[in-house]
Amino acid sequence: MRSATYANVRTAQRAVETGDIGKTTQTALLGGSISGLSVPAFGLFGLMFIFLVFGGVQNGATSSGLLTHTLCNPSIMRFTTYSLGCSLVALFNRVAGGNYTKAADISSDIVAKVRHDMPEDDSRMPNTVADFIGDNVNDIAGNCSDLLESFVATISACLLISGTMAAENAGNDAMFQATALFPIIIAGCGLLGSIISILFGLLHPASDNPSHELDLTTYISAGIVMVGSFCASYYLFGNIELYDVFKCGWISPWIATLLGIIAGVAIGKITEYYTGTDFNPVKRLAKMATEGEAFEVTKGDAIGFRSCLLPIGVICLALIISGVICGFYGTAIAALGMLSFVGTTVSIDAFGPIADNAGGIAESCHLGEQFRAITDKLDAVGNTTAAIGKGFAIGSAAFATVSLIVSYVGTYSAGTPVLNAASIFTLAGLIFGAGMIFFFCAMLTDNTIDAAYKMADEGDRQLSIPGVLQGTVKPDYEKVISMAANLAIKKMVGPSVVALIVPVIGGFLFGVEFVGGLLVGATVVAIPLAMFMGNSGGAFDNAKKYIESGMLEGYGKGSAAHKAAVAGDTVGDTRKDVVGVALDIAIKLMSTVAVTLVPLFMSFHLF
Repeated sequence: MRSATYANVRTAQRAVETGDIGKTTQTALLGGSISGLSVPAFGLFGLMFIFLVFGGVQNGATSSGLLTHTLCNPSIMRFTTYSLGCSLVALFNRVAGGNYTKAADISSDIVAKVRHDMPEDDSRMPNTVADFIGDNVNDIAGNCSDLLESFVATISACLLISGTMAAENAGNDAMFQATALFPIIIAGCGLLGSIISILFGLLHPASDNPSHELDLTTYISAGIVMVGSFCASYYLFGNIELYDVFKCGWISPWIATLLGIIAGVAIGKITEYYTGTDFNPVKRLAKMATEGEAFEVTKGDAIGFRSCLLPIGVICLALIISGVICGFYGTAIAALGMLSFVGTTVSIDAFGPIADNAGGIAESCHLGEQFRAITDKLDAVGNTTAAIGKGFAIGSAAFATVSLIVSYVGTYSAGTPVLNAASIFTLAGLIFGAGMIFFFCAMLTDNTIDAAYKMADEGDRQLSIPGVLQGTVKPDYEKVISMAANLAIKKMVGPSVVALIVPVIGGFLFGVEFVGGLLVGATVVAIPLAMFMGNSGGAFDNAKKYIESGMLEGYGKGSAAHKAAVAGDTVGDTRKDVVGVALDIAIKLMSTVAVTLVPLFMSFHLF
């Protein structure tokens, strides 16, 4: 948050000093890189600390619990509990951060654009500064904690499956060590690739096409991971006896890694098509705003629904091929392949809120339309990169959750992990898990809109104070900021507790099969729902930007079409920045809790 706060100001200042969109892009990317590189760096630091202090992963190690005599592998349990800690913080950050930023953003939009016909980032508006802060809270800190959790959970899933495979193939310690080390090496290659690609983006001559610059950065880091994973696969698996599930020999883990990388890039490009201002879906949505709010929202819903099938198809194809080639270990490695260059992905994602706030600062400080035009262009690109980042987070969550579910089932199954779909407990868990996701979404939506309503009324009240609208009296920014923080902290508890406690209660009441069904049901519903939320929200936001930038002929700021687009953006705000981003963390948290507590569920359950 600190780095992004400085970067907001520096990006706006860079636009003023140079008037060059390419150089301004590099400044915003530099600011985003602090957040981006911290994700794999801190994730690997924690993992390597556990490796060094406790001696790595030990095949067949057993120990009994402190409170019970349930047996477990303590070397693997250390990694799952580390992942659980990351999951808890990520969910709290996303739920509280999402409530903070969207309550501030929605209230700012409603008070300024709808009630008073003012610019959104007008300094006379008391909600403006809370909106600026909210972007740093949720889109920077929340997103970093989200993908840090995905990164750690995926590596933990790889280690869990490595232990399960070793138990089925007793005596092959060399293979166990190779499967345990491979994910750590891939993560290290990804961090190195992210550093090199970001340095390239910052040091080579800037162009006037921000999207091209950011895409190039992604491709460089992905290419470095491909080369590094190929070398690691040959070095670790080339001269040892392999498990039977490695259908293509030593190259099998590399193919799984490659599938994850390709899937991640493909999901990003599909998301860009449905949310970018250069493509037909957003252009048609902007045009539909000329017919009013109902047409705008309905068309945005259609775009969101339509955008789900292709990414889910990509995920399913990558899961199937990686599973056939390399077993369940392959699905976990594919997830890690997608997340391996997370440093680059988060850097580009953080570019969005930095550009957005730079534009807000340019407007609040009256820097001039020519500079606001630069930041608006970056903001539109940033909306797309943020949508891509959300798609990436959801896709990686799908892979990671599948790997964790396989690890969970493998812990209590004898031999190959099998979840009994005909069991009444499994079916009941499936149905309850699906219903729980909708209840979770309702809680998040209610909390955000209630907070936004209270903050909008406070903003209206302050604008009615004599002198505020005239600019001679400053509004009380601190009061609105305090409202946003207090409401966010109060309202984060309910949804967080639901995601955390439901698998625990279900496991102790109905046993391991109920929880297995619960995880599958929640995952099957949450993945397409999160994609719908993220992509429809991104399309709404960029349709508004499309009109504001004058690209819809005959319509601009203050027109009826613009107000309809603002209404759509308000609907989309809660979807993309509160509900959608929290869903992927919820299913990973539930799976991590289940994996951690499965020995207890096996020993202690009521039915």
